[in-house]
Amino acid sequence: MNGISDALTEQVSFTLRGRNPDVLTCIANLSNDEVFTPPEFANRMLNTLTEAWAASHDGANLWANKMVKFLDPCTKSGVFLREITSRLNKGLADEIPDLEARVNHILTKQVFGIGITHLTSLLARRSVYCSKHANGQHSIAKGFGGEAGNIWFERTEHTWRDGKCEYCGASQKTNDRGEGLETHAYAFIHTKEIKTRIAELFGGDMQFDVIIGNPPYQLASDGGTRDIPIYQRFVDQAKNLTPHFLVMVIPSRWMASGLGLSEFRQAMLGDRRMRELVDYPAANDVFPGVEVKAGVCYFLWDAAHDGDCNVTTIRGEEVVGPMVRNLGEYDVFVRDGRAMSILRKVQKHEEPSVNTILARDKEFGWTSNFDGFHKTKCAGDLPLYYIRTMKRDVGYISRMEVTKSTHLIDTWKVLVPKAYNGGDGIPHQILGKPLIAPSPSVCTQSFLFFYVGSEDEAKSLQSYYTTRFCRFLVSLRKITQDATHSAYTWVPMQTWDRIWTDDALYEKYGITNQERAYIESQVRAMTLDSSADE
Repeated sequence: MNGISDALTEQVSFTLRGRNPDVLTCIANLSNDEVFTPPEFANRMLNTLTEAWAASHDGANLWANKMVKFLDPCTKSGVFLREITSRLNKGLADEIPDLEARVNHILTKQVFGIGITHLTSLLARRSVYCSKHANGQHSIAKGFGGEAGNIWFERTEHTWRDGKCEYCGASQKTNDRGEGLETHAYAFIHTKEIKTRIAELFGGDMQFDVIIGNPPYQLASDGGTRDIPIYQRFVDQAKNLTPHFLVMVIPSRWMASGLGLSEFRQAMLGDRRMRELVDYPAANDVFPGVEVKAGVCYFLWDAAHDGDCNVTTIRGEEVVGPMVRNLGEYDVFVRDGRAMSILRKVQKHEEPSVNTILARDKEFGWTSNFDGFHKTKCAGDLPLYYIRTMKRDVGYISRMEVTKSTHLIDTWKVLVPKAYNGGDGIPHQILGKPLIAPSPSVCTQSFLFFYVGSEDEAKSLQSYYTTRFCRFLVSLRKITQDATHSAYTWVPMQTWDRIWTDDALYEKYGITNQERAYIESQVRAMTLDSSADE
């Protein structure tokens, strides 16, 4: 073998084969919004793709097909493209024996990426081509005329209209930045004609068989408390390219929550082309040291599939599934299939929901930071319950100052914190501890509240709320820290004439011993003591 081939072999060996340590396991994440994918996890996703391709192509090996084209539309470290290249290099060894010719074919004809920033495009090229310039001296690809190769990046600008980008919804106030600063305008989603745009980037009529990636998750809002999800736009745009397979890792909160995600959720749950869904309720199992509330998941979408979806839930060493599930059975997705038998038993009773006596968010009109009350009670004042800096307290306000939902002032209330986190571990408490507020009373947005007619009814309802059974049913719809009004939809109404226990509820709904054990493995017992536990 001549000197050029020897050098190429050494570079390919370094770039495409496993090594210890792998530099892509050592780099720090850009942020919680733009998370680098660990190589081990990227390969899990590729293994799922491998199996699906074989099942759809009479057992054929995806990696031995020199015609398949791959696109990562949101490449950061280049890990997907690198691992794809490595697999193709092995799979095509018999068909294209010459190493240099094989590598050139893979990198120039099969593997494509779009960098999300200038920095990540350089990193991706370094990972895939062994050089930040695809046509550089040390590049393992010898067929490129330009520095970018097939990993494209150019600065893209937002299209501002009424203070927001018409493509991604970004805030002009936050993201309209100087020439030298990153604007987070991602090229892949800043066009309404994605096929035309792809042809401009890579030339010709490009048809990708596989689109795979880990898109940016969210954009900062313009000073509000909630960031703007953006990953769903990458998913939708990828589908517009009509690939055979689409594989992406995204936050799991779309399953039951998320700002502006209702339409995306219904589209995903109703899409019969969803073939595989692998859910990680604790994001740390995928991205060590990174907090992604409600966890993450990856899915495999198959254009030729028309049926139910294989769902797997993974938490630490525990693997549940795959279970064949109809994703569109409900308006939200019940993440753990083991819960379905319990939910169906409850729903057979066709009882009204307890949320029919649950107040709405901001029922009296006051936000959580409302401070228009006083600490000393005057004649005729109402007690006002609130939470400030994680501590519950009571102030006082004149009845005349209550202008919204005045018909609920003179009710007995079971106040329940709107937000409760408590971490990702299980068993989980799910909800914050309740508090009985006598009639008359009011509260800020810190609390939702159930309203009944007497103290005895309030005590009965409070006992129901503290049961594992009640909080388990809430957990099926509560995917983030906020327990909204809709989170209680599947909790059935009871008669408020007794102290409720789990045993009584298990018996009423025919919950088996195995189902009881499952509920108790997920939901921690709740005690009503004086300690603050919001």
